Amino acid sequence: MVIPLLGYTPSSRNHRVATLEVPGDEYPRQFTTDYVNSNAEIGSLIQSAYQQIFHEQQMLEAHRQQALESQLKSGQITVRDFIEGLATSDSFRRLNYEANNNYRFAQICVQRILGRDLYSDREALAWSVVIATKGYKQFIHDLVKSDEYEQNFGDSLVPYQRRRILQQSSQGELPFERTPRYGEDYLAQLQELGHDFSASARPFSIPGRYRGLPPKQLRLIGAGITYGLGGFFLLIGLAVVLSWFGWISI
Repeated sequence: MVIPLLGYTPSSRNHRVATLEVPGDEYPRQFTTDYVNSNAEIGSLIQSAYQQIFHEQQMLEAHRQQALESQLKSGQITVRDFIEGLATSDSFRRLNYEANNNYRFAQICVQRILGRDLYSDREALAWSVVIATKGYKQFIHDLVKSDEYEQNFGDSLVPYQRRRILQQSSQGELPFERTPRYGEDYLAQLQELGHDFSASARPFSIPGRYRGLPPKQLRLIGAGITYGLGGFFLLIGLAVVLSWFGWISI
């Protein structure tokens, strides 16, 4: 028996406040396939989708889903399908799902897919139950097929952080890009395994034969090596040039 989604009350966050939209520096640019007329525009749309789902710290060439990109460019799938494919990819699962508990993963996905933060701990609990009972892929599917996603993004619009800045407010919500990839509990687990992330954890390592030498002597040794190698390659280049004119043979 599948447990239904637990009830939770939406709070009055910025994105739920009805107001006059005035585009500006803080107003998110929207990418949609409704107005795509060139390969450059579809490329920008795909890049914005990666940035929304993976964020800048996870946007690596190894995480690209080229099969999904090809299907989107040819019109075989919609932007909504592309977003679901990115969020259910092995890279996203490894970087976000396996590195967090269900509560933290639910927060990340709601931010990146629905474009808002969790309303409360009650909503985090509701979605964590879905993850535990249906699996994380079905959880992603439920998000992209939800009424909230349909009303705000539909099939053609790339999700974005909705109304980060509240009108007539000196400070709004922080960008979701600043949300750490994993929570403090996973960081504590890494530290228990012996990982040290402090600034002094990885000092510059000097080879043993140079340890104990004053900085001036190290600079002289480095300069000698640099000039020696430079002179060696200069002689090789000069010999090649002279051989072209037949003055020497090498």
